[in-house]
Amino acid sequence: MTETTTATDLASIRADRLTGAGEFWAAKIAKSADNARLTYKAAGVAVGSVASRISAGKHQFLVDEPAGLAGDDAAASPVEYALGAIISCQVVVYRLYAQQLGLVIDELTIEAEGDLDVRGLFGIDESVRPGFTDVRLTVNIAGPGTQEQYEELGRLVETRCPVQDLFANLTPVSAVVAKV
Repeated sequence: MTETTTATDLASIRADRLTGAGEFWAAKIAKSADNARLTYKAAGVAVGSVASRISAGKHQFLVDEPAGLAGDDAAASPVEYALGAIISCQVVVYRLYAQQLGLVIDELTIEAEGDLDVRGLFGIDESVRPGFTDVRLTVNIAGPGTQEQYEELGRLVETRCPVQDLFANLTPVSAVVAKV
């Protein structure tokens, strides 16, 4: 198989999966709107200095901090994973809506930067929030579409990306602390 054939096969497989997923969910939701509600779960255990071993379904991954934040630098930090989460979610949503709109994406790369002031994390200044104060995404798309078509796709992705929604809108978080 040539590289071109492989790329063509991958595009065909991707198109079939995206179309199939859209049809599956449309049919499932048509039966009952309750079928649209999903609950995702993850669990973690503390390991090392400040690291966490996270389990999510059949997957496991390590999260740590650099030495300057008390970690062993054995893995990406929680905020780096958060940036990775928005990137990976954007990739899914770009692919999904490009397929629906008939737009071809030959290459897609996304970079994310987030600004964080550690004074909030360490409680040095109560007026400083502990999380990101700004997140910037750079999306580079190669394909036969026009700049305007890809910009419109980008606007659609901004309104449909679940992880971007987490960053952009207040999401209630509750915690139960139990001594065991």
